[in-house]
Amino acid sequence: MLMLLQYTKEFSYNFKLAAPIILGMLGHTFVSFVDNVMVGQIGTAELAAVSLGNSFMFIAMSVGIGFSTAITPLVAEADSANNFLEGKSSFKHGLFLCTILGVLLFLSVFFAKPLLYLMKQPVEVVELALPYLNLVAFSLIPLVIFQAFKQFSDGLSMTRYPMYATILANIVNVVINYVLIFGKFGFPELGIVGAAYGTLISRFAMVAHLWWLLRNKEKSKAFVTNIKFFVLDKLMLKKLINQGTPNAMQMFFEVAIFTSAIWLSGLLGKNALAANQIALNLSSMTFMVAMGLSVASMIRVGNQKGLGQYLELRRIAFSIFLLATFLGVLFAAFFFVFHEALPKLYLDYDDKINLVDNIEVVSIAAKLMIAAAIFQISDSIQVVVLGALRGLQDVKIPTIITFISYWVIGFPISFYFGKEENYGSFGIWMGLLAGLSTAAVLLFIRFNHLTKKLILSNTKDT
Repeated sequence: MLMLLQYTKEFSYNFKLAAPIILGMLGHTFVSFVDNVMVGQIGTAELAAVSLGNSFMFIAMSVGIGFSTAITPLVAEADSANNFLEGKSSFKHGLFLCTILGVLLFLSVFFAKPLLYLMKQPVEVVELALPYLNLVAFSLIPLVIFQAFKQFSDGLSMTRYPMYATILANIVNVVINYVLIFGKFGFPELGIVGAAYGTLISRFAMVAHLWWLLRNKEKSKAFVTNIKFFVLDKLMLKKLINQGTPNAMQMFFEVAIFTSAIWLSGLLGKNALAANQIALNLSSMTFMVAMGLSVASMIRVGNQKGLGQYLELRRIAFSIFLLATFLGVLFAAFFFVFHEALPKLYLDYDDKINLVDNIEVVSIAAKLMIAAAIFQISDSIQVVVLGALRGLQDVKIPTIITFISYWVIGFPISFYFGKEENYGSFGIWMGLLAGLSTAAVLLFIRFNHLTKKLILSNTKDT
């Protein structure tokens, strides 16, 4: 009992630190949720088109968001050591690299659009997805810039302010979606293109608001003002690139297997694709809770690393792992109990024209929610352990682990069992479950080994 108490006593502080991050990340997912629910009222083909268009976006976003996480542990370590110059340098160079990356990711997605025709997806879905993708691709630029500010703010433990900016973005998105998707107040009815405008404008508003908030706070003002953007230090650039690139690859490998689930679902038809989008959107919301705890893990581990307190580092990290596991169990129970009711939120059962399609979509999505319920625990564990490893600035081995878990183990299972003659959509999600579970086990083994080694080495030195 006493041993358990040394971990559970950290729950309150860890959740307090993570809560604003969680709410901010849920805000990102809520933008997608609003898009899906509003677009779902138009029809299953439109919902499938949003899913297909976002499949390209998810891959690009994973690279941008993953790369930006290199900023947090560097700022956290500098903050704990009261080293302002190192902290500002980490942020400035991170912002510079994220800006360039945002532009490159936009161009990559924009010029990759013809691939949609080569992926054997439903033609009506592809034609709807293309104009949507044009606008949301451009929103990658403000999104990745926002991530640079967010990761810096998290590194200073100022986790509330990205949350405030994301709340504003959601309000802007909901209003613009309502006006432009359905053509209200004299505006044209743009359908899913209206949803794309909402996403684009809300992301610009999000960046501007976060900068303004940080500009007006004493702790962060000096960091985000008087930035000599093009006066660069090669060593810091190299440090961020060496740290950020593996982080980007880790997130890419995980997000890409979920994206492959979208494409594999498309081979089964538009209803399977729409069902996959519903289950993916719902499971993404609970994943954001684990992601928030992952960032808290990265911050606290980074702080303890800066102080050289490795025993305390391990205890704090384990407390976050335990909290994530507990929440994963709760989410698993929630998904299992409401696996039939939740998908119905996305579609209009009063739409007589699309009623048959809507019923089939909900039926498929309900089965996928059972798979999502099962992998809540392993998904939570793998992401918080990965956050702790990033806090230790250990990135190369975890990158190999994520590749093996998702692409050597997970994807082949999805590909084989996801065929129509096998288990279809549920078979695709069996591969996701296998990949996440493997990652959780291997990443935990890595963290356990590394921290024991650091403690032993520190003991010998003293």
